Amino acid sequence: MAQRRPTITQTLVWRFEAMGYDFATAVIRLLPVDTASAIGGALLRAVGPLTRAHRTASLGLRLAFPTMTDTEYARILAAQWENFGRYIAEFPVLDRLTPRGGRVEVVHPERLARIAASGRPVIFISGHFSNMEVMSAAILDAGIPCEITYRAANNPFVDARIKRSRFRYGVRMFAPKGADGARELLDALTAGRSVALMNDQKYDAGVAAPFFGRTVYTLPAAARLALRFGAEIQPLSVQRVHGARFRLTVHDPIRLVATGDRTADICTGVTAINAFIEARVRERPEEWWWMHKRWPKADYEGGERR
Repeated sequence: MAQRRPTITQTLVWRFEAMGYDFATAVIRLLPVDTASAIGGALLRAVGPLTRAHRTASLGLRLAFPTMTDTEYARILAAQWENFGRYIAEFPVLDRLTPRGGRVEVVHPERLARIAASGRPVIFISGHFSNMEVMSAAILDAGIPCEITYRAANNPFVDARIKRSRFRYGVRMFAPKGADGARELLDALTAGRSVALMNDQKYDAGVAAPFFGRTVYTLPAAARLALRFGAEIQPLSVQRVHGARFRLTVHDPIRLVATGDRTADICTGVTAINAFIEARVRERPEEWWWMHKRWPKADYEGGERR
C-alpha cells in the first residue's frame, strides 16, 4: 500500500518541530554534560506528574509492587521522571557518554571483547533502563558490528536528526521495527553481525510468559533468532551512578538448547528474558520507564477501578 503523502500543513508543523529540536540540541551541547542532565531531570520531575503518562506509570508500579507504601510509590515515580528527563537532555550529547569518554564503567568488558574476537554474532537484549543509549555505545566501542533496532519518530525531520545524534557516537546501522526490520535482522545475522533488541514492552502478538507474577506478552524475536542461528543471547543492563555517569553490566549469556519442540524452546527463551528484565527492574525500579504499558490492558483497567 502506497504511503499517504503529508499535507502542506503537516509538513510545516513537522519543520517547526524540527527547528525547535535543533534549537534545544544547540543549547544543550553548549552546556556541561552534568548541567544539561540535571536541568532535564528537574524539568521532568516537575512536569511528568502532570501528564497522562503518570497515571500509566503509577498503575504499572502498583501492579509490579502491590505491597509498597504510598510514600515509596511517590518516591519511585518522582525519581523515574527525573531519570527520564535526564535521558532526554543527554540525548544531544550521546557522543560524550561512552566508555572511551570516561563516563561509562563497563562491568565484565572481557565478555564484549570475547564476542568481538570470536567473529560470531550474538543477540543483545535489554530494556528501557536509565539511559539505554549507553548500551549501544558500549557494544560499538568494543568493536562489535551490530544492528540496533529503533522506533522511528513520527516526525521524519526529527527522526533524521535522531539518527544523526546516534551517528555521532558510532551507530551507523538501523533496523526499523516491523516486517522490514525482521528481514534486516535476518540479513545481519546471516552476514555475521550481531543484533540488539529491547525486550521489555507489551507485544500483543507475542509469547505469554510470567513477569512480576502476571502473564504478559513478549516479543519472541530474540529467542527465535538465537535458536535459528545457534547464537547466544547476551543480556546487558545500565545503571545511573551519579549525574551523567553510568555503570554498564555485561551479564552471563543465556544459551538456549534446541530440543526439537520449537514452541517450547521459544517459550523457555522468552521466560528467561522476562526473568532477567524483572530482576533488573527490582534492583533499580526508579530507573525503568514505567510510562510504557507493559501489562495487558485488562490489568491496567482493573487497577483504575480499584
